[in-house]
Amino acid sequence: MYHQQKIGNFGEKLAKNYLTKHGYKILALNKQISHKEIDIIASIKGFYIFIEVKTRLNTNPYLAEEALSTFKLRRLKRAISSYIYWKEINADLVRVDFVAITLNPLTKIAKIKHFKDIV
Repeated sequence: MYHQQKIGNFGEKLAKNYLTKHGYKILALNKQISHKEIDIIASIKGFYIFIEVKTRLNTNPYLAEEALSTFKLRRLKRAISSYIYWKEINADLVRVDFVAITLNPLTKIAKIKHFKDIV
């Protein structure tokens, strides 16, 4: 496994723990929909929440918040559309969130930002 993949996997675990601590029920992790992937599918208060997670080290010149490109967002929307069609989920009960995680390897501190309803 490559270094960046390890960082990404660690960030997804932190995001999962963060969401669980804030009352979200995790339904799926790294859900493959054809050639697309949804990082986390969760639910809270009757809503299905589809969550994209981006993790960066604080030594990276680009912030994790800047890592969600329009191309990635388009692919995510297509994957979500396929999933809600396949599971017969009411689109009014769907929300898309973004979790940006910045890791400081020296202090072992993670900064987590949760952006709700990004679409």
